Amino acid sequence: MTKTIVASETKEVVIGFDQPFAVIGERINPTGRKILNQELEDGDFSRVEADAIAQVEAGATILDINSGAVFSGKMAEDKRYADNNFVEPILMQQLVKTVQAVTDCPLCIDSSVPGALENGLKEAKGRPLLNSVTGEEERLELVLPLVKKYDVPVVAISNDDTGISEDPDVRFAVAKKIVERAADFGIPAHDIVVDPLVMPIGAMATAGHQVFTLVRRLREELGVNTTCGASNISFGLPNRHGINNAFLPMAYAAGMTSAIMNPVALPTGPKKIAEKKAAIEAAGIVIPADMDDETFVKLFGMGSTKPRAGKEMEAIRAANFLLNQDDGGAAWINFNRDPDAAPGGARGRRAGRGRSRG
Repeated sequence: MTKTIVASETKEVVIGFDQPFAVIGERINPTGRKILNQELEDGDFSRVEADAIAQVEAGATILDINSGAVFSGKMAEDKRYADNNFVEPILMQQLVKTVQAVTDCPLCIDSSVPGALENGLKEAKGRPLLNSVTGEEERLELVLPLVKKYDVPVVAISNDDTGISEDPDVRFAVAKKIVERAADFGIPAHDIVVDPLVMPIGAMATAGHQVFTLVRRLREELGVNTTCGASNISFGLPNRHGINNAFLPMAYAAGMTSAIMNPVALPTGPKKIAEKKAAIEAAGIVIPADMDDETFVKLFGMGSTKPRAGKEMEAIRAANFLLNQDDGGAAWINFNRDPDAAPGGARGRRAGRGRSRG
């Protein structure tokens, strides 16, 4: 069976057909996160630390670290900051160092800049996953030597110099090309994790079916593990969590072995709590004066005031159990224990998550 080993200095994760689904936490990424981007420009890495810890506690087994920041303020003072080849290698090293200081979770080094990839590989302890290589000739010649040099697994994205094809046969052919080119460098197929590219189902009705078919082919014909950007499937649609929750177990059952995703349900903030309290009080319901916010949001089904595992993680845990990748259902039982119900409850829940490897 194909097994892709990703490791930190002290912890190993196995991505494989006979392993629990691997969750690659995506939140350490400044793209589209203005506050995080500004904090990184200011040299503040506290949110990175918090995101790393929260994702691991929510069940992430690997943490993706993306250095794609744009430092517009520094750019105005120093033109070098307009070049990602200058910004990202330095930032990647800082990010990897920061995350490794707060968790021993294995890492995924994520950048389009070769210098950032190599700096991440130099700084990372253990055997990180590299993200990513494509079928573009220039990218193959830049990234595959790094994969070989550092003996690490790599995410292979199924697009090439012609772009992203809507034809799944073309995307399969690109994946096959990458696997074959990797073999020329002495890189085995078990160190290639293919991203077959998930299209938004709102724009292409066959997107889900395409992915499931592609994943089966990649498993059966190329013998490779697979991953995807899980939230792409629901882009632009209402109730995205509902679609994601259905998609992930279906992709897993089709043979997908990992996904790059957000495992964390974000906390319920003060504004939503205040709005809910006002609505309840307007309905004539008296809220006890001594009720704290956490009790309130749980009582009224609003989630939690603390970061916690999201609904997608619930779906993955259930799928692990149903596909016999959760011995006796222990991780599922621990996952569903209320950490506040009894002494040691929180410890039990974390322990259950820790047991579900890969």
